[in-house]
Amino acid sequence: MRHDDPRLPTSPGFWRSPLRGTWFTSVLGLVLLVGITVLFVTGLVSYAAYNPDLAPVNDQTPDKGILGFYLFSWPTNPSWLYRLTQGLHVTLGIVLIPVLLAKLWSVVPKLFTLPPARSLAHALERISLLLLVGGGLFEFTTGVLNVQLDYVFPGSFYPLHFYGAWVFFAAFLAHAALKTPTALRAVRGRRLDEAELAAPRPDPPTVSRRGALWFVGGASLLLLVTTAGQSIGGALRRTALLAPHGGADPGSGPNGFQINKTAAYAGIDTKETGEEAWRLVVTGRGGRTVRLSRTQLLRLPQHSAALPIACVEGWSTADQWWRGVRLRDLAALVGYDGDPPDVLVESIQRHGAFRRAALRANQVADPRSLLALQVNGEDLSPDHGYPARVIVPAAPGVLNTKWVARMTFGDL
Repeated sequence: MRHDDPRLPTSPGFWRSPLRGTWFTSVLGLVLLVGITVLFVTGLVSYAAYNPDLAPVNDQTPDKGILGFYLFSWPTNPSWLYRLTQGLHVTLGIVLIPVLLAKLWSVVPKLFTLPPARSLAHALERISLLLLVGGGLFEFTTGVLNVQLDYVFPGSFYPLHFYGAWVFFAAFLAHAALKTPTALRAVRGRRLDEAELAAPRPDPPTVSRRGALWFVGGASLLLLVTTAGQSIGGALRRTALLAPHGGADPGSGPNGFQINKTAAYAGIDTKETGEEAWRLVVTGRGGRTVRLSRTQLLRLPQHSAALPIACVEGWSTADQWWRGVRLRDLAALVGYDGDPPDVLVESIQRHGAFRRAALRANQVADPRSLLALQVNGEDLSPDHGYPARVIVPAAPGVLNTKWVARMTFGDL
């Protein structure tokens, strides 16, 4: 068959939808221009929160080189900072899926045009489109799988999503630089050549282009309603049907709020966490070490803080009332009476990317940063980290280490 045979996708006559056109594609493109830029920025912010100021213990992409140029010590104020930025990142990513799919549908005939390269410039443009489409599908797919706790991709999510984001956004910026002027002219109503995207022999329309945009917007609104509640919390959590933690709060009582890993999942043996067996080992200046039972920790000055938990999957809790020993007071026990240093926190949990986590000095120094022993007036449950867990304002959930066994203060 010849490539212009109307039965083949390489022929313009194969594509018959009357919806395709410059105006329709331009509106979708401008929405993505804003949305994907916000996604990229909030994604980088999330990475900074996980790996504050190049802490090597938390670094999941050690070969990133200059791509980590922006990293800094993650702040502790406001306490809901990560809850906001990551909730926005995940919710917006899901909401944009219908827009992305509609945009790809609107330009799919161009992917089949022949010859594949009419000149060197045209070949470079086609390669950039391949990176743009492939990178976009990769980023959105891995992001959705991660949100749904479906780790089916080969390798760690962190470097895959991080490097993929840079490749995709570089191609996205190049495409935006070329196409944004045309898109702006189109939405302003100026006459444009529709032949590039419109079907040469379109079928009779069954819906207008504006109607199709309303359909795409309605799909995005539906995803917003069924996702956003996981990060907003309260009664709206019950509406988050597409979120892994979007149902009713687990159980009831003081410990009845969301968790990510249960004690059983993490392989925590109650024999290790009992009063007789468990000790917190704290090491500091000059190797000075103290071992503290839970009873001894309860005898130390106790402090309280109302803080949420927010995780990379986009879900978060409302503020819970935590009570325990301040991290900076534990640092003082091992020789750091002034400004406390960084701390390496290690869990009884033996496996997992964040069974060891580093906190920076500014996080340790915050008076709300606790080694929590109780929550909402009751001892921690095993699933919430009994006998002791870390809770730090604005830190991602995985850095709030549960089932803490050892803390080592000093420069990391």
